[in-house]
Amino acid sequence: MSTPQSEHQLVDERTLLLPTSQNEEAEAGFGKPSRRASFHGSVFNLSCTVIGSGIMSLPATLNILGLIPGVALIIIAAFLTEASIDFLLRFSKPGSAFSYGDVMGEAFGKVGKVLLQSCVIINNIGSLTVYMIIIEDVLSGSTSNGVHHAGILEESLGVHWWTGRAFVLIVLTVVVIVPLICFKRIDSLRFTSALSITLAVVFLVAVIVITVYKLILGSIEAPALFPSVTGLTSFLNLFTAFPVVVFAYVCHYNVHSIQNELEDSRRMPAIVQTTVALCAFVYVMTGVFGFLLFGESTLSDLLSNFDTDLGIPYSSVFNDIVRISYAGHILLVYPIILFPLRLNLDGLLFPSARPLASDNVRFSLFSSGIIIITLLGAIFIPSIWVAFEFTGATVGALLAFIFPACIVLKDPHGIAWKKDKILSVFMIIVAVVSSVVAIYSDAYSLLT
Repeated sequence: MSTPQSEHQLVDERTLLLPTSQNEEAEAGFGKPSRRASFHGSVFNLSCTVIGSGIMSLPATLNILGLIPGVALIIIAAFLTEASIDFLLRFSKPGSAFSYGDVMGEAFGKVGKVLLQSCVIINNIGSLTVYMIIIEDVLSGSTSNGVHHAGILEESLGVHWWTGRAFVLIVLTVVVIVPLICFKRIDSLRFTSALSITLAVVFLVAVIVITVYKLILGSIEAPALFPSVTGLTSFLNLFTAFPVVVFAYVCHYNVHSIQNELEDSRRMPAIVQTTVALCAFVYVMTGVFGFLLFGESTLSDLLSNFDTDLGIPYSSVFNDIVRISYAGHILLVYPIILFPLRLNLDGLLFPSARPLASDNVRFSLFSSGIIIITLLGAIFIPSIWVAFEFTGATVGALLAFIFPACIVLKDPHGIAWKKDKILSVFMIIVAVVSSVVAIYSDAYSLLT
């Protein structure tokens, strides 16, 4: 039985993330107390966290591995992700930890919590900057190796200063992103997250329609079911596909934020299972139909394949649908990724301060600071993408698999089963191998 003192400690820990009463909600600037988060809204928010820019690399993954091993890898990664999140949820209960950082803190002390917060900050700043670069590329075009690829606005309205990358990105930031990041509850983003997932489905449906049409015409060649290995180089190239798929499901840093707002926190495992199943379905369909459509011509970024004539009626219309729906999806993912970044940044710099939601000055400074950093990075350092390929391969591995597995192996509450520890060792091996291969492939591509 818990004592009044222990109950008070639990409340104090929880308030580090969110207000816990209606009075605190009003003081924090929520106005009228909001209802608790729903199951469907939580699924949309977690799914929006998962499906980001990684979806565009999945067809290329199948191009490397072949259809059958590629699909199998996507499904296996989904099961591993669900298991690693389950570890975090199970090990959150004994000590009543209400954030990923709390779980790490209970297992490895202050050092563990600071390390986790630092990784989330690095990972999410990188992701947000890359998202802005993608939006710029789609709408205002990009130049690579001296060749300019026109964006949608340039194609429709011509090349002007008001269709340029910087101006378009600033306008979208002010009109769309700034209003959305002002919400202090992640559940308030459920409608934009639902719209974001809808846009991802629109993109997927467009790819399926194009592929089916070309299949009927007989203009699509039979896909390779298995990889073609002709030597050591082609064999090593197979491993470059692993990091893309293994880390495509990273959403762990938002799990506790969503759980804390649930009307019934016991439904979180079901939310995670539903989310992972939904995202796995979208990933498999995107990978399969994208690979069928372009075959051996599939580029590492599928979006680049929609920059030419598709060989179908209204090709330019379908190209625009794919690019616009994807850009809109990424734009609406931005605030859901910023939410945990803001919390972890505040927790790292002001660990003993009152809740971030109840301090409008801190809340505004962190929000505006993050936007300015990612905006400037996207405008002035577009090649920053390369740097974040390295950090993503390392930090993403830590967040998705290595940290949860280490928590299980540490087992601070003595609740881990033998099978949990075996699976944890397997996760660490997969994550380390994938990271090493990703770093090697990125370094090799830069040097050649």
